[in-house]
Amino acid sequence: MANKSEDNGAILGFEEKLWKMADKLRNNMDAGEYKHVVLGLVFLKYISDAFEEKYYELKNDPDADEEDPDEYLAENIFWVPPETRWENIKKNAKLPTIGQIIDDAMVAIEKNNRILKGVLPKNYARSELDKTSLGELIDLFSFKIGDKEGRSKDVLGRVYEYFLAKFASAEGKGAGQFYTPQSVVKVLVEILEPYRGRIYDPCCGSGGMFVQSKKFVEAHQGRAGDIHVFGQESNSTTWRLCRMNLAIRGIDGNIGEHHANSFHNDLHKSLKADYILANPPFNIHDWGGERLVEDIRWKYGIPPVNNANYAWIEHMIFHLAPSGIAGFVLANGSMAANTNAEYEIRKNIIEADLVDAIVTLPSQLFYSAQISVCLWFITRNKAARGHRARKGEILFIDARKLGYMEDKIHRNFSDEDIQKIAGTYHTWRGETNTGEYKDIKGFCKSSKLEEVREHEYIITPGRYVGLEDIEDDGELFEDKMEQLTAELAEQFAKSRKLEDEIRENLKGISYEI
Repeated sequence: MANKSEDNGAILGFEEKLWKMADKLRNNMDAGEYKHVVLGLVFLKYISDAFEEKYYELKNDPDADEEDPDEYLAENIFWVPPETRWENIKKNAKLPTIGQIIDDAMVAIEKNNRILKGVLPKNYARSELDKTSLGELIDLFSFKIGDKEGRSKDVLGRVYEYFLAKFASAEGKGAGQFYTPQSVVKVLVEILEPYRGRIYDPCCGSGGMFVQSKKFVEAHQGRAGDIHVFGQESNSTTWRLCRMNLAIRGIDGNIGEHHANSFHNDLHKSLKADYILANPPFNIHDWGGERLVEDIRWKYGIPPVNNANYAWIEHMIFHLAPSGIAGFVLANGSMAANTNAEYEIRKNIIEADLVDAIVTLPSQLFYSAQISVCLWFITRNKAARGHRARKGEILFIDARKLGYMEDKIHRNFSDEDIQKIAGTYHTWRGETNTGEYKDIKGFCKSSKLEEVREHEYIITPGRYVGLEDIEDDGELFEDKMEQLTAELAEQFAKSRKLEDEIRENLKGISYEI
């Protein structure tokens, strides 16, 4: 089996302990509500650690003023007022008023750091939040997560992602609207390769696409400043979660001054993005399409009012730059949806040669649901991408057999799985030195538009890649069947013998009631 990804599978050792302690806070609160309480506390510890380290560094410098906010802002460290510092929080952890103390700290931090205005949770004083458990959780934060060493190891990021994954699992169905498994995001990023330019996510959730894009740039010795992030999120609490996530990662992203619906209040109307990465909520029925029948974005057809999947597709095409590329997650049904509206849109974007690649993913990758999903890759100008234009062709990849079971119900991709998918795409594009692309039965196929037309514009990879060849071991079919029959007869005989032995042992045994 391929090695598991270190980032995907490895944890630092204390995440599970933290999670178990944080879970005590839930009490009568649902996961969607208390995740903001817990992650807000994690955020507070992070900025306090970073501040404290710089504070003592400045205190030992005779030419510096450790109480000057500008000294911290110059190094992208949030200014933390005295009463809000972790030392003060921990000192009061056992007081029944600890909830109000944290609320006041959040207010003070927002007041002193404009970028955080309206972002931090301020609901720790609520009656349903157990203050004893809250104090115990504060005491548990005995380790540093925001100092230089912690930042270099991305301790906070890993704790944050671990918690997001746990919350997604705990929340169930609705969680998929804000959390996309890291391995799925990696596949998108490794294919798009967003080295520099404008990156857009119209339904950005907690910001995972942006975080992974920054990691990709840094892993390839690029400059994080070369990418410019634009996003939008309709859920107010998830929007705040994204703002916190970007802040702790040092990503200066434009996700709007408030939450907003991308269909009805597009905050980036004039944006033409070089890269679009997204995981839109699947099959949304009440998206308000009846109010947007004549919208300028519907160049390839008016999407149905009872399903937003194709509205998302056209929205993203509208926001693509002339040489831009989009990669996004959709439910498998999108590849063969046969309502008149969806069929016409799919036909039109295929005939416009916008569809670059389609990848079907294995089940059980998502925490929120067992729905099967696929990845779409759309580009406005295939000739502008890579060394080989591949005009009039679509790459189909069936990745349903890849991945490993991380536990009994969740599947994950190894780094090798991710590279197999991305590498196949880049070889197909002629962008690597790994040789010529070749179709592989059961896995990948490059198909001309003529073939897609024959399939009535259904773009499910299984229709094109076929079944993988089974190696012939030279044994005749009749011989194999004879051997199988003999093995079954042997197993049946053993079962009958065991049954007879059990009956013999039970003879003469009486039972008392």
